[in-house]
Amino acid sequence: MPPAPGGTGSGGDELETLIELMARLPGFGPRSARRAALAMVKKRERLLLPLSQALAVVAQSVRNCATCGNVATAEECPICVDPRRDRRLLCVVAEVADLWALERGGAFRGRYHVLGGLLSALDGVTPESLRMPQLAARVAADEVTEVILALPATIDGQTTAHVAAEHLAPTGVQVSQLARGVPVGGDLDYLDDGTLAAALAARQAL
Repeated sequence: MPPAPGGTGSGGDELETLIELMARLPGFGPRSARRAALAMVKKRERLLLPLSQALAVVAQSVRNCATCGNVATAEECPICVDPRRDRRLLCVVAEVADLWALERGGAFRGRYHVLGGLLSALDGVTPESLRMPQLAARVAADEVTEVILALPATIDGQTTAHVAAEHLAPTGVQVSQLARGVPVGGDLDYLDDGTLAAALAARQAL
């Protein structure tokens, strides 16, 4: 009997499960997941076994930083515990990938606050389901003087920025956002380091 459309053929249920899980990852589809899975099986010692061990370690040790929401292997991430970081500057990003994108350029030496997503009425994402309530508390506790909203230049991103600014208004902190050098509809993770550095340097008050 021929294999079902999109199936692995005679690879077995275990391989089919691996392919289905990999196909859920960003940047993967059924075909690319199938190719990757077959490559790992073919190079079991070099790829499959080290990857499975690395995944097990990550599953056991990696968590979200209790302070900023970054990923870390301890209660707080290296950025939050670094005494050289400027505690007066707090950069708000939507996802951890955005934090990493800003860190690649090395232009920002303050600290971060990861919201964990963007507001979306269609998807039922509310300020309470993000790390929005903790933001104002951090500003007061850490004596922050400026909050930089480094959110995508999309409708959801700008909506989130305005709501974040409203949450921060009672604190009296200065609120700014990235300059419009960030392309409309663009995600921070796909921008080059020079664009990110220029956008940070030319940030504007809301």
